[in-house]
Amino acid sequence: MEHLWSPWRLAYITGASRSTGCVFCDALTSPQADPLIVFRGHTCFVILNLYPYNNGHLMVIPNRHIASLASATPDELRELIDLTRTSEMALTEAYAPHGLNMGINLGKPAGAGVLDHVHMHVVPRWNGDTNFMSVVGQTRVLAEELPDTAARLRPIFEKFAGRD
Repeated sequence: MEHLWSPWRLAYITGASRSTGCVFCDALTSPQADPLIVFRGHTCFVILNLYPYNNGHLMVIPNRHIASLASATPDELRELIDLTRTSEMALTEAYAPHGLNMGINLGKPAGAGVLDHVHMHVVPRWNGDTNFMSVVGQTRVLAEELPDTAARLRPIFEKFAGRD
C-alpha cells in the first residue's frame, strides 16, 4: 500500500491551529498569514483557505469583524461582491475550472467553521474532482502548494481589481 502524506493537515485535525482570537482578524496582522493573502482591498481582503477543498480555494473577508451581512456597511457589501467577482475572473484565468462554488455559511448548523466573522468561499471545481480520496480517506489531493497558488493569483488580482 502506498501512502499519501499531508502533514500540514495535522494542526487542523488536532486543533493545534486554533487561534485564541479571530483567525481572520489575526490574518490581517500576522506575518505568517500574509503569504496567503492574495489581495487587500479598502474594506475586504482575499485570502487562500489554509485547508482548501481544491486548489485555488479563496475566501473574501471583510476587514472589520462582523458576524453577518446584516452588520455590513454598504461599502463592505459592495467590495465583498466586487472581490467575489474578481475571484471568479482570477480563478477562471489561472485555472480554467469547469465551475465554481460560492457561498457564505452563517452559523454552525449551516456549516460555518468561523462563526463570528462573515466570509465568502470561492471554490473552483472541475468535472470529476470528487474522488475516492475525499469520500473514503477524508483526504484531498492538491496538485499545487499554497505559496505557488498565491504567486499565480496575485498578478491576476492586480490586473482585475487594480489599485485606486
